[in-house]
Amino acid sequence: MPLLVNAGMVSRTRLFQSSTGLVERVEWSAAHRLPAAEDFSPDFQIAFPYRGVFVWHVGGDAVVSDPNQVLFVKGGEFFRLSEPRPRGGGELIITPTSSTLGDVSEAQGIDLVRHPLFDARSRRTTPDLQRRCVRLLHHTSTLDLRDDFATEEELLGLLRHALRLDPLRVASAPTRRLIRRAKELLDAKFTTPIQLSQVAAAVGASPAYLTDVFRRYEGVSLQRYVTQLRLARALIELPHAMDLTMLALDLGFSSHSHFTFAFRRSFGCTPSQFRRLTSGSWRSAALVRLSA
Repeated sequence: MPLLVNAGMVSRTRLFQSSTGLVERVEWSAAHRLPAAEDFSPDFQIAFPYRGVFVWHVGGDAVVSDPNQVLFVKGGEFFRLSEPRPRGGGELIITPTSSTLGDVSEAQGIDLVRHPLFDARSRRTTPDLQRRCVRLLHHTSTLDLRDDFATEEELLGLLRHALRLDPLRVASAPTRRLIRRAKELLDAKFTTPIQLSQVAAAVGASPAYLTDVFRRYEGVSLQRYVTQLRLARALIELPHAMDLTMLALDLGFSSHSHFTFAFRRSFGCTPSQFRRLTSGSWRSAALVRLSA
């Protein structure tokens, strides 16, 4: 995101640019920590983390950024980033042109300056948004000649769905801190078996209170949140995964069938079908990079 600008620590790739906006992929490895210095974004942006976790400190807020979140960057604000654990990560950053963002907001009857999502700074993503994000990532990662018309349609569809308003619940500061600690722990442990009592003890709450608060403000159960973290990683890994059973076990699923059931329920296709649809673009991009 122009949240990440230190080229020595982060890989930032321009994937697509048109009169609609700019699409970039930002990735950093486990060997590097995110830059913690204060930074500034002049533009409104929407960020889709797809791997790893970091905390975005902006205004008086500390926003946990993981693959289950969409981030809304309001142009003109200073911020800094921190990473609870140096595990590496990646995100897709969209910087729409001001006219595009204004048109999408106005089509929903909302003035961009007063758009509640840019005040809320983040929202929980959905399987549909995750699928759209990764589809755009795969599509724009192909370094062959692209169909710009189709790419712009993909981009606009993602923006419209990201800015679609659901009822927003505003949590108190202590509740936000509790949810933040739970998210950080879940991101660190989502590929391994973990018990509810362990999560609750780690964040200093009873299991009953934690599950109630998390569902009320995140809109899903803790278990569903963990499953979506696993599936978000699967979307990224599938194009180059050779063994789906091994991938399923590495992600924390109990079996290939468990993985397939969860994936189909969220995305409407099996992991093998998704891999066939996306692996070609990633291989093409890799071949072009290797020959460069």
